[in-house]
Amino acid sequence: MRWNWQQPDWPEFTWDESRLVRAEERFLLGGGQFLGTVKHLAAEDRDQIVVEAMSNEAVTTSEIEGEHLNRDSVQSSMRRQLGLASDQRRVQPAEQGICEMMVDLFRRYAKPLDERTLFAWHTMSMKGRTDLRDIGRYRTHTEPMQVVSGAIYEPTVHFEAPPSGRVSKEMRRFLAWFNETDTRGKTPLPVLTRAGIAHLYFESIHPFEDGNGRIGRAIAEKALAQGLGQPSLTALAMTILAHRKEYYDSLEAANKRNEITEWLAWFAGIALEAQQRTLAQVEFVLDTAKLLDRFRNDLNSRQLAVLLRMLREGPDGFKGGLSAGNYVKISKASAATATRDLADMVDRGALTRSGERKHTRYHLPIPLRPTPRMTIDADGNITAAKTRKQ
Repeated sequence: MRWNWQQPDWPEFTWDESRLVRAEERFLLGGGQFLGTVKHLAAEDRDQIVVEAMSNEAVTTSEIEGEHLNRDSVQSSMRRQLGLASDQRRVQPAEQGICEMMVDLFRRYAKPLDERTLFAWHTMSMKGRTDLRDIGRYRTHTEPMQVVSGAIYEPTVHFEAPPSGRVSKEMRRFLAWFNETDTRGKTPLPVLTRAGIAHLYFESIHPFEDGNGRIGRAIAEKALAQGLGQPSLTALAMTILAHRKEYYDSLEAANKRNEITEWLAWFAGIALEAQQRTLAQVEFVLDTAKLLDRFRNDLNSRQLAVLLRMLREGPDGFKGGLSAGNYVKISKASAATATRDLADMVDRGALTRSGERKHTRYHLPIPLRPTPRMTIDADGNITAAKTRKQ
């Protein structure tokens, strides 16, 4: 099999521009909507949105690669690195490292991309790893760099990247392309098109021994932010995680040739959905502030602790709702006290209730705003389809 980088037209990607016109316009409008909403917020609320968005991306971009981080620890580390008040808890090296990368991306999104930045991101994202030979530099091993699945004795090869000896040359060409296609570059590209190509192009080179997925998604985020002229805070990794199988299938289909219209259409749909997730998160933060303002002085310490714990879980609260048993574990109250507290919270409107007896569950009184799955059809029309909650 010949991979995309083995084709004679590599890396001269081609695509149908007309299919992406409506998606490009919609993404720019969404970016303006986000900016218009956030700029009117109080500084504390803006900080909270930044922390929530970046922490979610840090956790989910790691989870895509099978690494599960502690969300509370990530948020604590993120707040410290942004110079905000935190609980000063100890965090693991992997949690600290991915936060460092996300903060660097947030603060320096407008800067050109160069090897120094990539090597720094790789060092950050691989913090705590002792099993890698090449950290903070391109891979040097002589064996093939393959993406595989299945049994060791009979693996399925989904992709094989260029040999290590070609990586430096390929990356010089990639970095030149990335910087020249910025809005201020010699050959600017539309924002979604550029971000989608950048991610596929980088993943096709696969320049590092490990961590290529996390860095590739960071590069796509950088391209989105540069196209909007502001930190996008787009929930890209969170959305990709929700469609992880599609993501890997789409990448695998795209790495066999250099006509990439289908990949760009898939990526554009994901980016639009990610933008809607970000806007929903902003609205949730605003609703959270109103809820706490309303009940902060009316609830006892147990009730407030449980409410804050549910809010940390995001718009859905606890999956399936909060049970009386959950309440007991969080508040350390007796079962009888938990029953009285929960009934009082429902009466006050601090929680809503569903089900009966052992199936009784409690939910946040915040409207759930499901994010539809965005797809781009062959004519460039955008379809928003309902999806199951992720």
